[in-house]
Amino acid sequence: MTPDLRTERKQKKPFGSLQQEAQLNIVRTGNLLTDSFERLLKPHGITGTQYNVLRILRGAEPEGLCRNEVRERLLSRMPDATRLLDRMEEAGLVTRSREGDDRRMVTTRITEKGRTLVDGLDDVVEEEHLRRLGHLSEKQTRKLIKLLTLVRSSA
Repeated sequence: MTPDLRTERKQKKPFGSLQQEAQLNIVRTGNLLTDSFERLLKPHGITGTQYNVLRILRGAEPEGLCRNEVRERLLSRMPDATRLLDRMEEAGLVTRSREGDDRRMVTTRITEKGRTLVDGLDDVVEEEHLRRLGHLSEKQTRKLIKLLTLVRSSA
């Protein structure tokens, strides 16, 4: 069994509060899951954020989305979505085009290369989810989702 956070971090003093211990557990767990996911994606030449963009754009096919819509749907805060999309366009994963009367409106769409990449990762990503969370029962998983949603609602 995995030791508690205090033991894992070799911390001698108790946490300042139960809430502090809970928050630090969330942060530590999030970092472990993120690091593992990034290692999974690295051989495919993309980051977790780029994968998230590809999933978002795949879901928005064929219309695509403007930069701000992509940024708002990202799981993690991305202040410079333009540069992220620039890199993804250079890699051939997305295309951007100005459409309509408003020349400021740039629509981003997933390319065939991007679609092939993200489609090819579906099974690998699902295996990773099962590896990290599959030991929880369905009831535990639903409770975890409910609790995390409750925490986010106060943020």
